[in-house]
Amino acid sequence: MIRLSLLIVFAILILGTSDSFGKKPDQIRIGICTDVHLNLMHDSELRLGTFINAMNKEKPDFIIELGDFVTLDKKYAAYLDTWNLFQGDKYHVIGNHETDGGFSKRQVLESRGMRQPYYSFDKNGFHFIVLDGNDKKSPDTKPYYRFIGPEQIAWLKSNLSEAKLPVVLFSHQELFAPEVEEGGSVENYKEVQRILESHNLQHPGNRVIACFNGHTHFDYAENINAIWYITITSMSYHWLGEKYTQIRYSDEIDQIYPWIKMTAPFKDPLFTVVEISKRGTIRVAGKKSVWVGSTPWDLGYPAQFKKYMRPEITGRKLKFE
Repeated sequence: MIRLSLLIVFAILILGTSDSFGKKPDQIRIGICTDVHLNLMHDSELRLGTFINAMNKEKPDFIIELGDFVTLDKKYAAYLDTWNLFQGDKYHVIGNHETDGGFSKRQVLESRGMRQPYYSFDKNGFHFIVLDGNDKKSPDTKPYYRFIGPEQIAWLKSNLSEAKLPVVLFSHQELFAPEVEEGGSVENYKEVQRILESHNLQHPGNRVIACFNGHTHFDYAENINAIWYITITSMSYHWLGEKYTQIRYSDEIDQIYPWIKMTAPFKDPLFTVVEISKRGTIRVAGKKSVWVGSTPWDLGYPAQFKKYMRPEITGRKLKFE
């Protein structure tokens, strides 16, 4: 594991291929990464350190990771220390892999200093809501869960009714269902959408602007009934599965990190700075990398995913009412 003392020397990829924006008084700037999967990649500490160093330079109003950060095994404890090197406010979203290894959600929350798996906060004239898509739908439901339960739904309605500012949501799983894939969104995403759209009809001045998620490792944005649903791709890789295995680095690395060969890794860590302006725009800073080894398509992975599976976060300028 690369020691923290070396990160300053080696973490030179500070938004080197991205668009970044200067801070303005009528906007908020958010540093976002997701699906870091720190326990799966051999260079995880360097990737996370690159993000933190970049954010300490960019100085967004806060940073947030959208889930699947790392499990609670003691040997990964240093990764939370790296995360906490950010010199500002920082937030977590609970992903479906956080409890891998038999850990409870409560243990995950305690490790991250979180009181609840879903919560809200105000910042720079916006209201932010963090949802937990890992509720158990019924007693016989087996992991991985993809549901927002009745208690959280009631909380969401109440929280929205009290919001005095424009609203942005964060979740791990999607709150919509893109045509290209199945099984990534929360099962009751339509119920959540109805709640958000009802709020917008009743409170046009404090409307829901956008929902950001991770989970599928896609690079995707879609406007549904005047709400933007934006999927941020993984910091590290696309999952391919056993059918498309390839040793990407070395036999030695493969022996220690056997899951990497079932992925299509990015050479550089991917993350972004999102700028939301009260003038009605959302800007997502673009960042590009390249595949390590063969592309998914060289290995015969279904071409239908090609549009959304790239070693890239697309730079976007999106408009809202």
